[in-house]
Amino acid sequence: MISENTPDILHDRKAWLERAKTLSEALPFMRHFSDETLVIKFGGHAMESDDLARLFAQDVVLLRQVGVNPVVVHGGGPQIDQMLKRLNIVTPRIDGLRYTDEATIEVVEMVLAGKINKQIVSAINEAGGFAVGLSGKDGQLIRARRLRHVRHDPETNRDVMVDLGFVGEPAEITPHILDFFRESDIIPVVAPVGMGPAGETYNINADTAAGAIAAATGSRRLLMLTDVPGVLDKSGNLIPEMTAAQVKAFIADGTISGGMIPKVETCLDAVAKGVDAAVILDGRIPHAVLLELFTPHGVGTLIKAG
Repeated sequence: MISENTPDILHDRKAWLERAKTLSEALPFMRHFSDETLVIKFGGHAMESDDLARLFAQDVVLLRQVGVNPVVVHGGGPQIDQMLKRLNIVTPRIDGLRYTDEATIEVVEMVLAGKINKQIVSAINEAGGFAVGLSGKDGQLIRARRLRHVRHDPETNRDVMVDLGFVGEPAEITPHILDFFRESDIIPVVAPVGMGPAGETYNINADTAAGAIAAATGSRRLLMLTDVPGVLDKSGNLIPEMTAAQVKAFIADGTISGGMIPKVETCLDAVAKGVDAAVILDGRIPHAVLLELFTPHGVGTLIKAG
């Protein structure tokens, strides 16, 4: 007997079968990454969009549920700029980098380790996970030093050191606290703020911090969520996979330029230090992390040694 609701039932059954097929096809990839550490740099539009941030939190919880050990490292440049503007704190830019004085670093730490960090932790916990927020200062996770920024002076034709204040870079990663979380169900969410040798606070680029943490923890993957599809060729097409040698060649011939250069250099450094592969992918795509890890072709540009 066929009822008037039969078409709806058949449609629902077809949808369920498609979902079951998707899960079945994802199983080999889940096994591949089971019990592996993945460092995910979360930033850009994905972090500013409530819907994308919610989906990202769900994806991170799912990773933990299937046996993956995700470590989230987040940025927050636009939010820092907004707070500085509200407080009428003017900070000059040098070669695109924010000069950070004592007043500014206080705001940076407040926004990164406070507001943003706890928003991400709350989103993951609301999605059913168990997240804990950290800064690089907790457990001496990120020991930092002042960033050595070099600028070429065309008048003297010499390279000169530029002081950026409390802008730092990782000097040493001490992952003991992350090792502790690995043995539990806790998902660490790390704000890229480090501690200098005299206890001073340094603001660290989130990409750089994520790469350093990935290398120190022996991560299987470094995933860097951005606002572009990945690395593009000169025709604007996505390059799905590159070796380190190809990346260097593309930088030399201008295929990779501008702001993409420091991102791929972070990936190269992580891969050189033992990370299996690094991926630059579009965080604006819903469930981008799951699509990258649990589908045959991924959605970003994978960079590996070679």
